[in-house]
Amino acid sequence: MCDESTNDSNEAYLAEKAGVTRREFAQLGAGASLLMALPAVANPMDVVEQDINVPMTGGEMSDCYFVHPAAGKHAAVILWPDIMSIRPSFRAMGKRLAQSGYTVLVVNPYYRTVNGRITPEGMGFSNANLREVLMPHARSLSPETCVLDGRDYVKYLDQQSSVDTARKIGTAGYCMTGSYVIRLAADMPDRIGAGGSFHGGGLATERPSSPHLLAGKIKAGLLIAIAENDDAKQPDAKDILRESFKAADVAAEIEVYPAQHGWCPPDSVVYHEEQAERAWARLLALFERELA
Repeated sequence: MCDESTNDSNEAYLAEKAGVTRREFAQLGAGASLLMALPAVANPMDVVEQDINVPMTGGEMSDCYFVHPAAGKHAAVILWPDIMSIRPSFRAMGKRLAQSGYTVLVVNPYYRTVNGRITPEGMGFSNANLREVLMPHARSLSPETCVLDGRDYVKYLDQQSSVDTARKIGTAGYCMTGSYVIRLAADMPDRIGAGGSFHGGGLATERPSSPHLLAGKIKAGLLIAIAENDDAKQPDAKDILRESFKAADVAAEIEVYPAQHGWCPPDSVVYHEEQAERAWARLLALFERELA
């Protein structure tokens, strides 16, 4: 997931590729790239969107963005944001997915500690003050909380009239939540049919709780898109993942993309439209194949 090392790596990348100084990099933040709108969906469906609160097992309410086609029943998708949590860019990504024919729940992984958007407008992970704010929320999460929350989100989705419960559910996670798609697929193999992990952290570690060790429990198809600077820090991770999923007969597409950690959300300072679109196309292909 994002940390000081990732931030330094992205800073060096922008300095080399775009001539961005350290001071300029620190001033870049959430919303800087929102000037670049997401590409339009071909033949988009009309959608209904709303802010909702999902009842959780612990008694709290999880504030989420819920969006789905205006008519019919569709396969459901849980969209987990990155370390900066729920915000306009992920709402836009959720709406775009709904326009492609899915019922989408964009969740706030920090609902236990904060409601709503946590990142001020114009401030991103490159800001040291924001990192200090974000990290306690990120550390409040665990492999256990992600699975418990995932079960509650699936329960909620299965009760919605816009969800076709005869079809399996898809998931997509970014940065720290990239591992969530693997954990939830292993926990609910008969309900989760597809999972996309984008610049996800900690997918293959030496810890007994490492996601790759769950491969034998998974029935879902997976897409694991790795950032080139993440690959540079842990070059053996992709091989460990490939071997683990192959041994478990899990259909997994694993690729290192020529882009930096955080390249997919359009408000990222290292947003790479070409590679983000390629990753998005592969996610749509995965969902079309596995959630049919």
